[in-house]
Amino acid sequence: MMCRAILRIGRCLAVEAPSVERKLAAIFAADVEGYSRLMGRDEVGTLRTLTAYRNVVDRLIASRRGRIFNTAGDSILADFASAVDAVQCAVAVQDAIAKENSDRTADGQMRFRIGLHVGDVMVQGDNLFGDAVNVAARLEALAESGGICVSGGVRDHIGTKLPVEFIDLGEQQVKNIAQPIRAYQVRSDTSSSDIAGPATSRSSAITCGPNATIASLPTFSRYRRRLLSGWWGQLNQSFTQPNTSAVTRLDQAAPGSDFSRRSGGRRSAERRTRRAPKATRPVQRHTHPCRRQRRRK
Repeated sequence: MMCRAILRIGRCLAVEAPSVERKLAAIFAADVEGYSRLMGRDEVGTLRTLTAYRNVVDRLIASRRGRIFNTAGDSILADFASAVDAVQCAVAVQDAIAKENSDRTADGQMRFRIGLHVGDVMVQGDNLFGDAVNVAARLEALAESGGICVSGGVRDHIGTKLPVEFIDLGEQQVKNIAQPIRAYQVRSDTSSSDIAGPATSRSSAITCGPNATIASLPTFSRYRRRLLSGWWGQLNQSFTQPNTSAVTRLDQAAPGSDFSRRSGGRRSAERRTRRAPKATRPVQRHTHPCRRQRRRK
């Protein structure tokens, strides 16, 4: 009798576990680069500037059908139903911030970093939780000042829908995330900010727009400026300076360098250095013996 009563009570006390509401969302995470430094320098001025910039950011998020679900200090967390809307909003935010900075002095400027990720999140009231939110925050930390960093999931959702470029940063191991994240820096043809990914030997550009060109990539531009200021600058000087300077420069070129091969190699350079300049060589006139006899007559 006692056992049957205990069993009946156990069945009555059994409570069903509450269900968790989930949804798929594109998470938008943003913060101000160097915010602590700005606050330490001028708290009142920084708060006033942040309020003005937040009005711009909040308006753009709402115009792209986004919803801000959490804020803390300078950070912003928003969700979008579409990855396309999230990327378009991020590009619009960076363009608007760059325009605001152009009208301010250097001390009154702010630059935002934005991270985007698509994933499954848990819904609790108006707030969202889950790894997707954490990954977006980590991607925001990887972004350059004034730049946008997205995950591989966002890049796959965008495809060729937007005229933007995705610069592959490779697999990134971030804090408190077990698996490495495939990260991409985003650059838009209409964006006025110079978004450059960190230097990496595996970085490559994926062009996803009809007007995108490899020459417009920030990585290519950085190496192009370095190339022009180095090798091409020396080549220009060799044509503008006197002949003796050009001969000395050819002698200093490395045997295996491209400049040395184009100039005929090390031996050619050495022969040119041994040869005196035309202005310093003695002028020797040779006359034919017959001409000498005619002059004597």
